[in-house]
Amino acid sequence: MFFKSFFDENLAQMSYMIGCQRTGEALIIDPARDLSPYFETADKEGFTITKAAETHIHADFLSGAKELGIKHDVKLYLSDEGGEGWTYQYLNEIDHQLLKDGDHFYVGNIRMDVWHTPGHTPESLSFLLTDEGGGSKVPMGIFTGDFVFVGDVGRPDLLEKAAGEAGTSEGGAKQMFQSIERFKDLPDFVQVWPGHGAGSACGKSLGAVPSSTVGYEKVNNWALQYEEEKAFSDELLDGQPEPPSYFAMMKKLNKEGPSIEKGRTMEKLSVKDVLSLDRKKYFMMDTRPADRFAEGHLEGAINIPFDKSLPNWAGWLVDYDQSIVLIGQEDQVDEIKEALESIGLDDVTGFVAAKDVESYSSLETYQSIDVEEFDSEYKDHEDYVIIDVRNQEEWDKGHIEGAQRILLGNLIEDIDQVPSDKTPVVHCQSGKRSAIAASVLQAEGYKNVLNLEGGFSAWLQKNKPVTS
Repeated sequence: MFFKSFFDENLAQMSYMIGCQRTGEALIIDPARDLSPYFETADKEGFTITKAAETHIHADFLSGAKELGIKHDVKLYLSDEGGEGWTYQYLNEIDHQLLKDGDHFYVGNIRMDVWHTPGHTPESLSFLLTDEGGGSKVPMGIFTGDFVFVGDVGRPDLLEKAAGEAGTSEGGAKQMFQSIERFKDLPDFVQVWPGHGAGSACGKSLGAVPSSTVGYEKVNNWALQYEEEKAFSDELLDGQPEPPSYFAMMKKLNKEGPSIEKGRTMEKLSVKDVLSLDRKKYFMMDTRPADRFAEGHLEGAINIPFDKSLPNWAGWLVDYDQSIVLIGQEDQVDEIKEALESIGLDDVTGFVAAKDVESYSSLETYQSIDVEEFDSEYKDHEDYVIIDVRNQEEWDKGHIEGAQRILLGNLIEDIDQVPSDKTPVVHCQSGKRSAIAASVLQAEGYKNVLNLEGGFSAWLQKNKPVTS
């Protein structure tokens, strides 16, 4: 048997290739939208990708399953659990098999047994692998998707918080408890191959280790320690972070079937070209580091630096009806475009080279201030308002007295909550999110915005007063 995992660090997403070395067939579990790593591996190892399976309808990345089925004649194995509203809607032209609990299928001589493991979502499946080609009569491992992670389990509140399906959180938590009870009956030696690692918003305490075993999770995973459903449900629902707003769009696109075309070819633009664009129709995304953006940027640009968190913040802040124009290093724009496509932001129409922006004669800037300057000159001044863009859990642990919390991801939507007659002083925990927020505030007309260097952590380090 051949086994390889693939990790997208931008989305903390895991996918897998399983190959039968006797028959040369390969299966992909939870394929990402960029299919090139799977075909490169298959070519290198001498496999033909014939099948793909999904554990559930994903909310945090755009799936490559539809493209595999249409362009590459790969047979899809998809959930038929969850009831009405949880069925894939693009299967008419694709070879596929819908799966129920207790079903099984093969890739070569490798058996995959299907478990219905609801909780994170109603249709969630897990796949139990047995290498019959290697002579095994016991399972080797289980692909859990967003059911069981290393150190955590999938959150059941996404449907309510991100997709607006009221009243589903408690029911999902109860289903999760029952699914975990079944999981505990597996032999301790069974390996656990989850759909996400640390950094994903699909849980609240995911471990950074890429895989585990059932036995290890029984001992160390907080969620497997509960024997009583109510106590488990209360703990599971408590403290879950706000889900990114784009999760609802991912659910919709993955259920209906994402486009298998990756958008238009990017055009290189001049600064004057970009400044003439309609700001409501175009999102000007400046992907340079925050310090370079602060030193000079085009009016209306929003700073989302090119690092592994770019897809997350782009998904939060960009309206899916908007076209995107990038500002960045010319040798990076193709990679940035690919990262945006991983969450369905396909309409990247053009780019401006960073050097062209930095040599432009009329640029905006914003200022950063340190804790002592903030405390002595701005904190209690009636002309300034303190904007805290951290999440609810961070806020509840402590915040600066007089601050107003507006989650960064909601800042554009909730901009009217920022007093128009005051100058915002914005902060987060360390300064990274507040730099993005400062750019949003400037683009929305708060030209004299100030950014607190080091954020709330710097405030704590100076032993400044905190309220809760």
